[in-house]
Amino acid sequence: MSRRPPQPDLAPGADRSPPADPRPGTNADPLQQQYDLQRRLSAAPIVFGNQVTLLSSGTEAFQAIFKAIGEARDSINMEYFILADVQSDGVQLSSLLHDRLAAGVKLNMIYDAYGSRHTPAAFFDALRKAGAKVLEFNPINPFADRIGWSPNDRDHRKITVVDGRIGLTGGVNLDTAYQNPPSAGIPANGDTSKAYWRDTAIRIEGPAVAELQKLFFGTWREQKAPAAAPADYFPSLPRKGVQTIRIIGSSPGNRSPLYYASLMTAMQAARRRVWLCSGYFIPPHQERQELARIARAGLDVRIVAPAFSDVQSAVYASRSAYGDLLEAGAHIYEMRDAVLHAKLAVVDDTWAVIGSSNLDRRSVVFNNEVDAVVLGHNTAGQVEAVMRHYMQVAREVDLGRWDRRSLPERLREMQARVWQYWM
Repeated sequence: MSRRPPQPDLAPGADRSPPADPRPGTNADPLQQQYDLQRRLSAAPIVFGNQVTLLSSGTEAFQAIFKAIGEARDSINMEYFILADVQSDGVQLSSLLHDRLAAGVKLNMIYDAYGSRHTPAAFFDALRKAGAKVLEFNPINPFADRIGWSPNDRDHRKITVVDGRIGLTGGVNLDTAYQNPPSAGIPANGDTSKAYWRDTAIRIEGPAVAELQKLFFGTWREQKAPAAAPADYFPSLPRKGVQTIRIIGSSPGNRSPLYYASLMTAMQAARRRVWLCSGYFIPPHQERQELARIARAGLDVRIVAPAFSDVQSAVYASRSAYGDLLEAGAHIYEMRDAVLHAKLAVVDDTWAVIGSSNLDRRSVVFNNEVDAVVLGHNTAGQVEAVMRHYMQVAREVDLGRWDRRSLPERLREMQARVWQYWM
């Protein structure tokens, strides 16, 4: 009997003992190698048999979320950093949710107190009155807090789970900024709330949806929310496809941040390429060193980063780290026609991630995050295609031009680096 899971995309049913030494340079199958390395990192479940659809824009994500909610028959669970009364194809989220509540569907909702601070309280109050259970994560008001005031710890996740069977996650908030059309570009006055935002999400069907549901209820319990209304939150989930997924939920205080370890392990096992995309690219020193090492080894290292951001100081902090990477041979592309908010990575054609974690310290130290690591050629190919498009519309950073940047630019970078721990 074979001692490796049957080939991909990594179906279950076989002894999963690892090969003796699945490292770069061996003849181990690349996908099998990534699976074995990822499995060794943690006991967190790696789940087989999922169907994954990459949603390559905010518009696509809204359409998929609204469609899933509109078809809900039992329960809707939502957890978002920014949760506003957005619309999709002329339908208002509030109207859709009230319709489902009237039909007897159970609605549980978590919104971050800081991220959703501009959403009128009336939006949430009306849902409560209609029967929804609505939870404010870490209230800014210390007298309203239930678990010990920690205003710097934020819930940066983006999760929708419908009927326990359909899960959606990624970088897309339920924010009105995603209603801006591509033609909006970057307004001349720099108002990013009126700009076009490039972002991604994924829709999952299959057993991995239960892992998103568990994360949601983990936050629900940690925030000491009232009991959710009875519903079939964890139905039996048959196989729907061939993608293999690990859902990683990060939270403040994690001694061993699994997402960071997963990314570093995947990069260290790379054979041809490491492509990263982050709305806030301020990687820790160790990660920058590893990227530079991989680039010097001759692998194809590409990074897509923003030129404009709702936190512009983060752009300057990012640029301050370009030098070593460019000198090592990495390619850096800055998005100039939109606000880049996507959080994507792909290693070779085997390992990909779509989630809420940026490549910055805040995502590791302060935020609740959720990331879907997908092992499989299909999803890796979809992520690669999106990133190729990003590179085509972005501008590559030239080392010579970067070296000749102005003194004011350098001063902004120095100032930003002072505060990068908190970004």
